[in-house]
Amino acid sequence: MLDQERVLGKLDQLRGYLDELRAIVPPDFERYERVETCRACERLVQIAVEAAIDTCGLLVAGLELGLPGEEDDLFEKLASAGVLSDEMMGKLRTMKGLRNILVREYSRVDDRLVFATLRDGLPDLEEFGGQVTAALRERLR
Repeated sequence: MLDQERVLGKLDQLRGYLDELRAIVPPDFERYERVETCRACERLVQIAVEAAIDTCGLLVAGLELGLPGEEDDLFEKLASAGVLSDEMMGKLRTMKGLRNILVREYSRVDDRLVFATLRDGLPDLEEFGGQVTAALRERLR
């Protein structure tokens, strides 16, 4: 059974992280390079993506879409069920890859890539929330 309260709670967390990011992301790369700004943004991107992945896990379990073998399976199952678009599935895979680099392979972090994601990718996470919310509304009908 789908626990909508938990799903909506995760989406609220995600929105909060995105609001925090919008408040601290500087307009140019030179200001982003300040260590404090760079590291704060990296951490917020990491936990924002984790909130999206957690939301996907709750949806897959609650909608009884089967057991995922790995995180990418979550996205595939939700796309197959019509909860997420195929395009969003790809965007989430990309975001998950960035999160993995931030968490596990810190020496390979490309600050320009992270900055570009902050400038261009935040709307993707907002869109993710919109797709999930629309799917929840549809399932309640």
